[in-house]
Amino acid sequence: MNADARLQVAQGAGRRMRPVGALGRSAVALAGLGLMLVLPEPVMAEGLSLSGSSSKSRRSLFAAQSRLLDTRLSDQYSNSDRLRPEGAARAAAIPAYRGNYKGEFLAAAKAAARAHGVPEDLFLRLVQQESGWNPGAVSPKGAQGLAQLMPATAARLGVNAADPHDNLRGGARYLRMMYDRFGNWRLALAAYNAGPEAVARYGDVPPYAETRNYVSVILGS
Repeated sequence: MNADARLQVAQGAGRRMRPVGALGRSAVALAGLGLMLVLPEPVMAEGLSLSGSSSKSRRSLFAAQSRLLDTRLSDQYSNSDRLRPEGAARAAAIPAYRGNYKGEFLAAAKAAARAHGVPEDLFLRLVQQESGWNPGAVSPKGAQGLAQLMPATAARLGVNAADPHDNLRGGARYLRMMYDRFGNWRLALAAYNAGPEAVARYGDVPPYAETRNYVSVILGS
């Protein structure tokens, strides 16, 4: 075999046996994660438009492309809603309930919270703030029971505000309704205290001292 033939065979073997480069490894990582990376601008694939380039320049280009791909993959991974559940993250930020009350309505309050997708600690802290766990509590404005439901609100929810268990179920349901409307627990608490119209009017926690203190105490901020 002459020298030219041997060179052609060696080059062919090199192409067949070439290991996966950094860019290829990033592509494999993408497939393994089940994610599709959408790039805002084209990224040159290995082996394209490199004729005439030296081995050193090709390696430099591959390394730069790999870093770009890895950075964008990392950003897309971090911003994935599927991988970063919003509800879990927000619930984790709520302080634990540390009240002294351990009586019969504690379990009922937890069950009501779970039934309506409200973080348990948040609802327990709300009940503590609203009534101090007094099922017979009535506010100067007429709010009743453990979760301090206004009669009109209780009627709209179809619950008996005078019944402690019904009152808790109504309170958890109403808090969840406010969360669904405003998108976070801070504004949901503000709406529970001051009414949804006030939150909608200001686009934030209304500038009422009572409401701001209420939200701050429950969220521990």
